[in-house]
Amino acid sequence: MLGVKFSLFSKIILWFFLNLLILAGILWLIFSFSFRFESISSGTAHKMDSVSREISEQIHEKSRAERDEILKNYSQTYNVEFFFFDNQGKQLGGREVVLPIEVLNEILYPESGPKTTQQIANRPNVPPIGAPPIAPMSIFVKTENPKLYWSGTRMMTLESGNREPIKTRILAVSDSFTGHGLFFDPTPWLIIVGIIVVVSILCWLPFVRHLTKSISQMTRATEKIADEDFSIRISENRTDELGVLGKSVNHLAKRLSGFVGGQKRFLGDISHELNSPLARMQFALSILEERVNDQNRLYVQDVKEEVELMSKLVGELLTYSKAGIKAPNIQLEKVQILPLVEKVVERETAKDSVEIEIEINENLEAQAQPELLSRAVANVIRNAVRYAANAGKIKISAQNINGQVKIIIADQGAGVPESELEKIFDPLYRVETARSRQTGGTGLGLAIVKTCIEACQGKVFAENRIPNGLAVTFVLKN
Repeated sequence: MLGVKFSLFSKIILWFFLNLLILAGILWLIFSFSFRFESISSGTAHKMDSVSREISEQIHEKSRAERDEILKNYSQTYNVEFFFFDNQGKQLGGREVVLPIEVLNEILYPESGPKTTQQIANRPNVPPIGAPPIAPMSIFVKTENPKLYWSGTRMMTLESGNREPIKTRILAVSDSFTGHGLFFDPTPWLIIVGIIVVVSILCWLPFVRHLTKSISQMTRATEKIADEDFSIRISENRTDELGVLGKSVNHLAKRLSGFVGGQKRFLGDISHELNSPLARMQFALSILEERVNDQNRLYVQDVKEEVELMSKLVGELLTYSKAGIKAPNIQLEKVQILPLVEKVVERETAKDSVEIEIEINENLEAQAQPELLSRAVANVIRNAVRYAANAGKIKISAQNINGQVKIIIADQGAGVPESELEKIFDPLYRVETARSRQTGGTGLGLAIVKTCIEACQGKVFAENRIPNGLAVTFVLKN
């Protein structure tokens, strides 16, 4: 049996029938031990029958006034109102009341069905020939305007002066369906419902918990894969569709890890190989620039700028690939945020007149690799200086929130279109598609930021500020 594989549908069906089987066994045991449950459709519970017998014994051969007093006392005791009628609909005790037509029908015509008010008024004082000699033991009727519940039990009562008992009805009326516990006791049914609920929970909880645990594990895994963390793996010990899905997710993560790792290694190798010829080209162009005449020097300068731009792109590609490849082997340490940020700001603004405000507690620390964190901060500041330096001051702040350190670099520039926010950390992606010497940039700056922060086991995201500006946030462990 250990090698048998069940589909998820089969497991649910089998578990359902197992639940029913357990419930059936428990209910059979309950009824086997004579646990008595009253039927709602029968109208009254044994308690009503018992109280009716007590009343009947006390009102034998009593006067109307005495019966009224007895019924009044019972009404106060049980919080319902009691009445006493004979089988012809004549009131023999209790507060004077006009019975609703539905109740009269149940008393006078229990077998032949409901009658109209006129038919009841013309009814003879003796039962018609062929009428059933004995009325049903009990009735239960609901009436409207006002909504009341009537319960009645048949009794044989001795009237004063009569030797033969007459058929009578003791009626009780309440505004509650249960008659405050006299008509119907819901306790046994609540016990049954409680048993069903508890058994069902105990039966289904392990199954559902095991199911949701696997689904949650896969959800977390796919989120990690979407964030380019391909080291995540899912348990493959299930034999149903979720087990197959888990194996597929693991296979996907492994394949993507190979593709992305290979891509970064390829970029690194290509960048490394291109560095040498580019350096030689720059050296040759420098010599050529000194030897050409003034008329041709401008052309040489154009070529030299293009080679420098290419060299910068190759350098950033090399940085991006190295950060990604070395990420699993990086050792994190406690890094003081304020000195690191001040050093980066000093370096990045040495040639520019930019107002940068730093608001960081001097004792704040985060788990990171100093070089990678420094590179990430530098790239974001460089971006802010390039695109938003003229729009206002740049603010760098950091704080510890629930064990996480958030470093925020915010500018007052034009921001980024909302549809582009998730893409700006992709390699080689630029909001401005045209690359030129004036705009600069290779589209790798923020991709390097993301790679560096994720290598430090953190997260990075960007959001537009109100009314304007862009804020880039690093989230690191404290």
